[in-house]
Amino acid sequence: VRVLVESGGGSVQSGGSLRLSCGPSEYIDDDYSLAWFRQEPMKERERVARISPTGFATYTASVRGRFTAYRDNAQNAMYLQMNNLKPEDTAMYYCAAACTSVRDATCVDYKYWGQGTQVTVSS
Repeated sequence: VRVLVESGGGSVQSGGSLRLSCGPSEYIDDDYSLAWFRQEPMKERERVARISPTGFATYTASVRGRFTAYRDNAQNAMYLQMNNLKPEDTAMYYCAAACTSVRDATCVDYKYWGQGTQVTVSS
């Protein structure tokens, strides 16, 4: 269900920074696992970061050390701070909340999704 709203996307040069926001929303509940995904045209969706209900974040290897995902439970919102952006980070970025399916101890699907925000990084 696409009920979340992302903002903060845009176009930047390589090495630049952007901060994506998702919410505030009643669907970003304190008890929910949250995540950020990205997808390029004709490619599979990739999970960029996951945030546990306690705020612990994990990242895909390609963004580790450059991206920081965090949640603000008081605001029912989530964020993705992206630093040192590279052209290969160019994609549509989506936020997601409330894990609905787990495979191999990893959440593979979420109940609530955003509409997406475009991030374009030029070299």
